[in-house]
Formats: sequence, C-alpha cells, structure tokens
Amino acid sequence: MVVSRRQVAAGALAAVPLVGRGPERKRTLYIAGDSTAAQKYADAAPETGWGMALPFFLRKGLTVANHAVNGRSSKSFVDEGRLDAILSVIRPGDLLLVQFAHNDEKVEDPIRYTEPWTTFQDCLRLYISGARAKGARPVLVTPVERRRFDVDGNALPTHGEYPAAMRALAVEERVALLDVEALSLALWQSLGVEATKTYFNWTDTEQDNTHFNPPGAIAVARLVARESVRTRVFARRDVVRLHEDIPTSWITWPPA
Repeated sequence: MVVSRRQVAAGALAAVPLVGRGPERKRTLYIAGDSTAAQKYADAAPETGWGMALPFFLRKGLTVANHAVNGRSSKSFVDEGRLDAILSVIRPGDLLLVQFAHNDEKVEDPIRYTEPWTTFQDCLRLYISGARAKGARPVLVTPVERRRFDVDGNALPTHGEYPAAMRALAVEERVALLDVEALSLALWQSLGVEATKTYFNWTDTEQDNTHFNPPGAIAVARLVARESVRTRVFARRDVVRLHEDIPTSWITWPPA
C-alpha cells in the first residue's frame, strides 16, 4: 500500500483537534525510540541523539522526556516494560513520539525483529492505543535515514518497507505522522556525500553512518519540530528558533 504524505496529514488532522487551543499548561513530550534519538552520556561523546536537541526548539512549558534507548526495536521496547513505564506517568494532553525501525530490521535477532506489515504494525498499535487510553496524543515518526550514497552521489533509503508500513498505519489509525525518513533523506541528498560526514558521528577512530554528532542531531531535531508544526502536532507558538542557528555548545553529555 502506497500512502502519500498528504493522505497521512489529512487523516491525522481529521482525527485529532489542534494541540495548543485553549489555556496553555505544562505538557510533556515523551520519546519512545532507539539510539538515533536517545540521550547520550560522556563516554559516548560526540555521539548525540536528536532527542537531546529537540528541547531547543520548544517553548517553555513543553518538556521532553526522552525514553529512547540504544538498540531497542518497537518489540523489545515493549517487552522490556519501557512502554509501560511511559504509560504509568503520561497525562492527558501529553504527547508520545514513537520512532522505530533501525533495530526492527534485524532479521537474525528474534528479540528485536519485526516484520513491517504485520508484527511491526502490531507493536506500534500498542503505543497508539496505550497513549490514547491515557488521554495523550500518539505521534508516529518514520525512522531517520542513515548516511548511504550510491556511486553517483544519490542518497539511498535504507529502511525497506518499514516507513511505508508506518505511513499506512498512520492513515488506518488516524494518527499524526512526522515523515522524518523522507525529510532526512532529502536533507542528506541536498548536503551531498562529503558534507553529510559533518552531521554523522565521524571521528578519527570511527566512521558511523547511523548516529549523529551535535550538528546532525540539531538538524534532525529541527526537521522534527518543523514537521510538527506543519502537521499541527504543535501550534506555531509552541515551536521556537526554527530559523536560527543553534550553537553546538548547547549539547551536553551527562556523566555515564
């Protein structure tokens, strides 16, 4: 099933009222995801999850609770009780951003593997129904793309059918979707083979085409924030600094 971004947006907007109407109150944005979004610590620097940079784009009163963890899939995150931990504290009006696929793709690992059109969607439904049961708003986030180019310099998609399965589920469940996979692929294409190295965790000892350094995490967080406004997950007043430079010095890594 091929689903356009317009169909996804139309379904989500028809189902859910605008966030931000009425008196503003403190709300929390929970992130369920993998290492590309997760909090990193001093022993991993300069590796940076995009969830670490997202608070820089949100107004005061919107708090990010980053529950993303390295190496988790939509299945293992649930099996380890991590979704239950979020659902035990999430409140009406809060948001739950759900980004998985990197580790769902690991066919050789039964603890993490899901099949895009069956078990992956089944797992994602647990996040959707769980958030809704608590009066919170679920938001699906397609997986951010890896850095991979062909010999002609074309940025290549690396997530197979998982983004398409998530887009279709968003339409089926009438839930908001941030298509970060498509947006990040376009960004990597615009930057090109060499410039993208400055966004990923390339160091003197490592050439990592999956995880980000501070500039990359900030760039992806900006995509998330911008797409959140476009899809009306956030009201425009909820988002700040969309067109401003964010100093990489704002990124910090707590002690491990």
